[in-house]
Amino acid sequence: MLRRTYDKLMGLAASRRAPAWLAGVAFIEGVFFPIPPDVMLMPMVLARRDLAWRYALICLLASVAGGSTGFAVGYFLHPVGVWIISLTGGDIHVFEHWYKKWGLLLLATPLPYKIMAIASGLFHFPYLKFLAASIVIRGARFFAVAGLLRTYGAPIQGFVEKRLAWVVSGVALVVALALLTLKLVH
Repeated sequence: MLRRTYDKLMGLAASRRAPAWLAGVAFIEGVFFPIPPDVMLMPMVLARRDLAWRYALICLLASVAGGSTGFAVGYFLHPVGVWIISLTGGDIHVFEHWYKKWGLLLLATPLPYKIMAIASGLFHFPYLKFLAASIVIRGARFFAVAGLLRTYGAPIQGFVEKRLAWVVSGVALVVALALLTLKLVH
């Protein structure tokens, strides 16, 4: 199943509608979608390395627009924001403590962006600071991914394709360890 999903994404990444799909995935990830836009960005850059910077910019702009929508949900629709965050299985008070302790530095962790965006609105963090941090942190991430794949695309693609299950497992392990670490810090 993993191989079929990867092959499907690579095919979609090479299609002429790929930028629209990338923008859509990046936008909705900022509000409720559980899959990060890197899932689209990486195969798109691998399929068209010459468009790496364009794809990173599309990803950044759509992601920050989605994050701004998530911010608005938390700020203006407090019960909805609390409900979305509760779907992660976390206690809103524990999360509020982390957020107040670490602030927008949490945007640089593997925590889902939608959670950080909604929490920023819930806890009334200044929107312009949220926006600036989102642009800097998300931009660094997307442009770093695009740049690395643009430069080292063929060897990275070969590595991923040969060891797809190990790569996906490794990424999942890093995310799980980051969440566990944050839980233990509290």
